[in-house]
Amino acid sequence: MNEKSLRVLEYQKIKDMVKKFTSTAAAKSIIDQLQPYDNVYEVREHLEETKEAFDLLVRKGAPPFEGVYDVREAVSMASKGASLMPGQLLKIAQMLRCARRFKEYIYHKEDEEGYRVIEDICIGIIPLKNIEDEIFNAIIGEEEIADRASSALYSIRKNLKDKESSVKDKVGSMMRNYSQYLQDNLYTIRGDRYVLPVRAEHKGQVQGLVHDQSSSGATLFIEPMGLVNLNNEIKELRLKEKAEIERILAMLSSRIYDSIVAVRNNGDIVWELDFIFAKAKFASEYDCTNPIVSEEGVIDLIQARHPLISKDIVVPNDVYLGREFTSLVITGPNTGGKTVTLKTVGLLEVMALSGIMIPVRDNSTIGFFKEVFADIGDEQSIEQSLSTFSSHMTNIVNIIEKADENSLVLFDELGAGTDPTEGAALAVAILDELKNRGSKIVATTHYSELKGYALKAPGVENASVEFNVETLRPTYRLLIGIPGKSNAFEISRRLGLPDYIITSSKEKIAEDSLQFEDLIQSLQDKSIKAEQNARETEMLKLQAAKIKEKYEEKLYKVDKSREKALMEAQREAKRLIKEAKEEADSILKNIRELERRGYSSDVRRELEEERKKLKDKLESVDDKIQNTISDNGEKLTTVEEGQEVFVPSLNQKVTVMSKPDNKGEVLVQAGILKINVKLEDLRYVKESKEEKKIKRAKEKREAKLRLSTVATSIDLRGMDAMEAVFTTDKYLDDACMAGLSEVSIIHGKGTGVLRNAINDMLKRHPHVKNYRLGNYGEGGTGVTVVEIK
Repeated sequence: MNEKSLRVLEYQKIKDMVKKFTSTAAAKSIIDQLQPYDNVYEVREHLEETKEAFDLLVRKGAPPFEGVYDVREAVSMASKGASLMPGQLLKIAQMLRCARRFKEYIYHKEDEEGYRVIEDICIGIIPLKNIEDEIFNAIIGEEEIADRASSALYSIRKNLKDKESSVKDKVGSMMRNYSQYLQDNLYTIRGDRYVLPVRAEHKGQVQGLVHDQSSSGATLFIEPMGLVNLNNEIKELRLKEKAEIERILAMLSSRIYDSIVAVRNNGDIVWELDFIFAKAKFASEYDCTNPIVSEEGVIDLIQARHPLISKDIVVPNDVYLGREFTSLVITGPNTGGKTVTLKTVGLLEVMALSGIMIPVRDNSTIGFFKEVFADIGDEQSIEQSLSTFSSHMTNIVNIIEKADENSLVLFDELGAGTDPTEGAALAVAILDELKNRGSKIVATTHYSELKGYALKAPGVENASVEFNVETLRPTYRLLIGIPGKSNAFEISRRLGLPDYIITSSKEKIAEDSLQFEDLIQSLQDKSIKAEQNARETEMLKLQAAKIKEKYEEKLYKVDKSREKALMEAQREAKRLIKEAKEEADSILKNIRELERRGYSSDVRRELEEERKKLKDKLESVDDKIQNTISDNGEKLTTVEEGQEVFVPSLNQKVTVMSKPDNKGEVLVQAGILKINVKLEDLRYVKESKEEKKIKRAKEKREAKLRLSTVATSIDLRGMDAMEAVFTTDKYLDDACMAGLSEVSIIHGKGTGVLRNAINDMLKRHPHVKNYRLGNYGEGGTGVTVVEIK
């Protein structure tokens, strides 16, 4: 997209606002490079990722970015085999921990809702907890290595402490012996060696090595000969400690080097997630929503606000074009808000095309445009001898050279800066040319001739910014469908101009012009109310339809659950009674044995009666279950292959795979299982009115999808290979029936298993003429483009 328009619309200020919500410099770099995307698939995907991040912030709180740093330089050094500093290793470990925790943050689901795009990004994260733990165990701070980093280091430092303790004892003893020769009764350290501060005149009294002297020369710092060996041992241990630390850092650096691809990949994903969540935090801060993206260039912004104007003072406006009309001409007084409206439309468009949610109400729509041209502001140039008119015309010439049906064109004060008659005629000609090309246009003007043009020309609509005559102030509200009224006479009267002058002025204006102005005033009030009611009605209608569909589905599920629960309860009752009968039989058997040994026949008769009662009760439950089954369907005498029937013993609908064999058994499929069932156990199920209604609605939607609105792409990410192949096969059938010549199959990059499965299927598919992986801008290796016969 052209840089001039982005600069005029102040796109960089939006990017600077988003950058405030990042945690790393790497994410800021991604934002610096951000531009509006040039294909509708990327726009929708990046808006979806922002919406998913926004939902995650609401549901789960802040993501785990604590302590993460930009470690790109350290990773680059590690990739070249360099040994890293402790601080660099610590920051890499913190980045790896952030990546691992982020995966847990995403995949720990509190409900059924998924986050398709962000989950797809997080699939690439490779947890490296072993490396994390090694670094955190070995390094305490940016300049401090832990004693337990290695057994050798622990041993060296233990010996070092012992030697330092010994040398301190020895120094204390020598200080007492040489106290009369010392400047102070304190020892000091010079070059990691313990020395005594000896007065210069007594240097001969203390045998040893001179390491330093005071600035006055009165004190010499001497290492007594008795300390030389101990100091040498301490020095040697310190050298060993340094060598061991360097070995540990080299070893940890080599662990990073061995997994450099995974480390770099995890880092790239963390920076991208930081960027995505920065967009989401921006959306939360500025009350933004996710718009619908229209490939037909429809713009319908509901209660749109300019994001650079404070929420406390900005006036929200509805702006729409692209359906009944493609050009909008806005008139009204200076400082009335025309230019702000123009910039709002342009800025919200480029924000949404960049994957940033915009400050509008739900159900707003933005059009997908490959170019947004903006001629806004006055760019006079003394050096280039450009007047206001010349600077505008230079921009307009460039726009006319490049604008097409995929362009949104914004004109501020079109035709201004020259003779009004010529400027108006030129403005009309420019609008006509761009309208005929199919460009979507929003233009502001002061010329009354353009009001008439918008009233007469098809596909062009008037709009104005409202002005309050009582307060003599603009309200900054946009009124679409109403041309602006000058209000000159009313404003003059409010400011105190005598009535006779106003009356005289009106007499000098043609009667038609006055009637036209009065008509505008009359239409303004009626149109505003009618438009508001119409838009609110449409929104309520959409909400009602969604609620109706939701509760119809819930009601159907409740009915099915109730039937299933009743059947299960009856089955459980039968099981319990059967167990009771078996237990009674066992008891009776034992009693008979006792009777054989001497019990009377009366006892036996009573037990038999009790047993019969249990048997009768069991048969009663059986009858109820059979009645329930018969209510659900009739017995079948014949079946056809492919017929859907009900199996009471499974409490499930199944599909008939074969006709009855000589044993009267039928092969049926229940889910992925195939089993043999007797024909007499099958039932014909009559669908309820609600089921039929839902089924018809579903079939109608599916038919409509297949024959008229089959998408040009299908997303398989998240499916396993078998499900993906089945879904793709059905989609290719629908695409072929709908007459599509080329479609895109989105399988993601991942491990490549899904891509290979799809490509194997495409080799043998009868509808496929040719296929290839996506090019740059089409999704790369994450997409396969299929040409249909």
